[in-house]
Amino acid sequence: MNPSVRHHQHGLASRGLLLIVMALSIFGMLAPRAALGDDRVVWQALRSGNHVALIRHALAPGFGDPPHFEIGKCATQRNLSDQGRQQAVAMGDRFRSYGIDAARVYSSQWCRCLETAERLALGPVAPLPALNSFFEDFAKKETQMQQLRAWLVQQDLTQPLVLVTHQVNITALTGVYPLSGEMVVIHPTASNQWHVLNSVAMDCVKETDRRDGRNAGRNCLC
Repeated sequence: MNPSVRHHQHGLASRGLLLIVMALSIFGMLAPRAALGDDRVVWQALRSGNHVALIRHALAPGFGDPPHFEIGKCATQRNLSDQGRQQAVAMGDRFRSYGIDAARVYSSQWCRCLETAERLALGPVAPLPALNSFFEDFAKKETQMQQLRAWLVQQDLTQPLVLVTHQVNITALTGVYPLSGEMVVIHPTASNQWHVLNSVAMDCVKETDRRDGRNAGRNCLC
C-alpha cells in the first residue's frame, strides 16, 4: 500500500478513536478522579515519594502531527505556542512554590514534550520512547503501555518522578483525559496497578485547548 495512503488511514482511525474517548469523558465514563480538594494534598504526595506526575505537554495548537513527521526534527512536528512555553514555565514555578526544586524528568521524544520538560527546569530531561505518542498508530498502544508499566515498577520513587507525554498515553494508563499542561498524579497499588490521586490543570479559566467543556473537579495552577 502507498505509504501516504496508509498514513491517511491510520490518521482516520486514530481520530475516530479519539472522538470515542472524548465522548466517554464527556459522559463521565472514564476513570473518576478523587474528590476535588486542596491541591496542597497533591503536592505533598509528590514530595513524600511513591507518586508519579504524568504531565501532558503544554499548549501546542493543532491536531496530531504533519504527514512528514520525524523524531528529532522539530520543524516537521506540531510544536508549543508562545502560550504553551509560558504555561510550561509556570508549571515549573508551581513545583518550586510547593517545595519541589528538583525531580527525575523523562519525556516523550516529541519536541513539544521535550520543550515542556526542559522549561519545567526541574533537572536534566531524559527521552523515554515508551512515552512517545501512538495517536497516529493505535496498533502500538498495547506494546508501549506494557513497556511503560514494566519501566515504572522498576523505578525508585523516593524522589519526585515527572513524565511528560501525550493525552493518549495518559488516558491509556489512567483513564483520565487531560488538558494541555495538566498533571495527573498516580501511585502504585499492591497489585502493581496505578491509582489516580488527583489531577491539577494549568489554567481552568484561560485554558484554550478545551475540547469537552469540562471545568469542575479540577485543581488549577492559576
